This record gives sequence, C-alpha cells and structure tokens, in this order.
Amino acid sequence: MATFIIEGGHRLSGEITPQGAKNEALQVICATLLTDEEVCIKNIPDILDVNNLIHLLQEMGVKVTRHEKGNFTFQASDIDLKYLHSPEFLDECSRLRGSVLLIGPMIARFGRAVISKPGGDKIGRRRLDTHFYGIRKLGGTFSYDEEKGIFQVTAEQLRGTYMLLDEASVTGTANIIMSAVLAKGTTTIYNAACEPYIQQLCHLLNAMGAKISGIASNLLTIVGVDKLHGATHRILPDMIEIGSFIGMAAMTGNGLTVKNVSYRNLGIIPDSFMRLGIHIERRGDDLYIPRQDIYEIENFIDGSFMTLSDAPWPGLTPDLLSILIVVATQARGSVLFHQKMFESRLFFIDKLIDMGAQIILCDPHRAVVVGHSNQIRLRARRMVSPDIRAGIAMLIAAMSAEGISRIENVEQIDRGYECIEERLNALGAKIRREL
Repeated sequence: MATFIIEGGHRLSGEITPQGAKNEALQVICATLLTDEEVCIKNIPDILDVNNLIHLLQEMGVKVTRHEKGNFTFQASDIDLKYLHSPEFLDECSRLRGSVLLIGPMIARFGRAVISKPGGDKIGRRRLDTHFYGIRKLGGTFSYDEEKGIFQVTAEQLRGTYMLLDEASVTGTANIIMSAVLAKGTTTIYNAACEPYIQQLCHLLNAMGAKISGIASNLLTIVGVDKLHGATHRILPDMIEIGSFIGMAAMTGNGLTVKNVSYRNLGIIPDSFMRLGIHIERRGDDLYIPRQDIYEIENFIDGSFMTLSDAPWPGLTPDLLSILIVVATQARGSVLFHQKMFESRLFFIDKLIDMGAQIILCDPHRAVVVGHSNQIRLRARRMVSPDIRAGIAMLIAAMSAEGISRIENVEQIDRGYECIEERLNALGAKIRREL
C-alpha cells in the first residue's frame, strides 16, 4: 500500500483546474456499449476507478483509442460475450463499484449481463434493489448466486413501462435509462435521480439517437429506438473535486482560484461552504477563495443551530460531507452534520478526534462539530484511508495540522483524484508518496 507523508502548515496559492467528473465518466463510458459505432469522450479523468473500467471494457473486446490526455474513442463492435463468464472478468467486477453500470447497456443490447457483487468504498450497505426493480419492470429477469456473489440478468425483449423508483439512486437510474433506450415502447421513470451526471448521460444518449425527455427533472420519459449511433461528448468538471479544493483553500489557502468549474452545475455546493462562513468569490466560471483566518458558522434565520445534511440532487451530495466536517473543525461556532444515506461514512471522525478536533459522534449518522476558530491547530497523526472521500478529508486535515502526518492506503484517494499530490505540491503543499 502507498503512503502519503504530509508536512502540515504550508499554505496553498495559485490556480488549479478540476479533473473530469469521475461519476459521470463511469456512466458515459459504459454507455458506449450501446452501439457498435465509435463514441468519442473528452475530459476523462486519469484516475484508478476510471482506468480500471476502461481496462475491463478492453478485456470485453471494446476497441479503445487514446488520442490525447483525457480524450478517448470507444467502439464496442466486437464484444466477447463468453468472457463475461470468466473468473478474470468476475474478479475485476468485484473490485470496481462502477462495474454495476455494465448491466443496463449489456441487457439492452445483448439481452444478458453477468457481474459479480461490485466492490468500492466501505461506507455501509449500498443495495442494488433499485437497479433490478427497474430492469424487471422492463421485462428482464435476474438471479443471484449467493455463494459466488454473481448476478445474472437476462431478457428476450425489454418493453417500455411506467415505474416509480423506491429511491432516487444515481447508478440505479443510469442503469434503467440505458436499459430503456433500446426497449420497445415508452418508459416513464418517476423519482429518477437528476444529478448533473444523469443529465450528462441523457445528453450523450440523445446525441447517439435516443429519445429522452424530462432531463434535469425527476420524471423521465424515454421512447425506445431500434439502434443507437456514434457521438462525441465532453465530461463536466468534477463537482466533488471542486468542493475538495474549496475545503483545502478554506483550511490551508492563501488565495486559491479553482478554474472552469461549470458553476451552474454545482448546485448548492458553494452555498453549503458559505454556511460555514467560507468566503467564495465567483469570477466568471472560476471560483476564488481568499485566505480565511476566521470563518464563522451561520445560524438559521430563527437563531437555531445550523444543521447540514445530505440529500438527493438538488440537495447536498453526501460525497462532500467528509470535507465539510473537516472544514468545520476550524470554524467559529458549532454545526450538526446528518449523514442520512450511508451508515458507515462518519466513522473516519475518530481520526479527526485523535488530531484534536472537538467532535461528538452522536450515532452512525450524526456528528456535532465544535469549531476551534483557528485558535488550536490539529495535531499530526498516522491514519489509514477507508474510502475516497474520507481519504481526501484526512489529507486536508493533515495539510492544516502541526507536524508530519502519514496516511496509508492512499490508493483509495487515487481512485477519485488525479495525481493529487503533484497538483497540490505545485500550489505549495508538501506531500510525499512512499510505496
């Protein structure tokens, strides 16, 4: 396992450009399986999860051409369906959460899909019921081999239907959309996820010849077509990385500009940081975060205690709660964080407490942070990254801490952040990777 050695106390300044959105990349890359023609995707992030997915598609028979940094062409004209039953394929699926997104395009185009129970972050139970509910409604059937952890999905002909999803699952909605675009008839999805990632997937599919309306709402209508064709698509900047940079700038910045953020797709992310007292200036499509010596947590209008909680889009994405918690440790005031969607995502907080943060972990879903008002610095510690977002939160804490910290298992951070130590060192950080 690789380790980061972080010398805290160095302030960041300058400009940084966010990578392409990881979650969007996983969806649109899988969507290339829906046609035998070339699909060009630009601004693909060079990160572990995405690279593993691209490698998996290549092993399936997809022709992948890299033109320049971040720009690829995919052509799924010769898929090896026998490979889907191989131990190698199933092993790769088990280590990649994004492999679940193969189900929709494979069942739509080939009538069958096989994947092992997907891996990913250890943040609690992440059920797949919504995926299979939607595909069943379209006419698919599935079986699960509990001993081997293998899902098999089959369908002779998918047919459009009405469905009301039990939860606005992002990957579940993506799989159902990709299943429905080639189904016979019209599919209506109510309580669909409507994150920018889903909007972008729909825009790509429409460019490929699909007929999807209601984009950006939670009510999607999909008129099935017989065939999709090639297209070109550009991935949005990663909103989670943008939020991470805002958090770094608040804790350790000396004036930092985040470039080309696609502001209209950030939703309430900037407002959530501003509720913690962080000053953010919008400059065109850039964000400038000046040095924050003191930032004070707001109260609600009636004077009551500030609470920040995650919610389906356009609510606050759960992926940023870890960063917001770290930022709150140095604010003036107190705030309650309510993580509703994953029961294990707050367990990294004990590492922050070890560093001197004043946090009360009320239960697996709620934590109260009492800020230090930048009067007491966090202490350097040795830590292990349990998942992508907790890992980057630990990195931010270590960058602001007094002394030298170690973060082990940084491959978790590599899954979501491209060359992170090199990019931060260019801004003034002191981070060294040890293998």
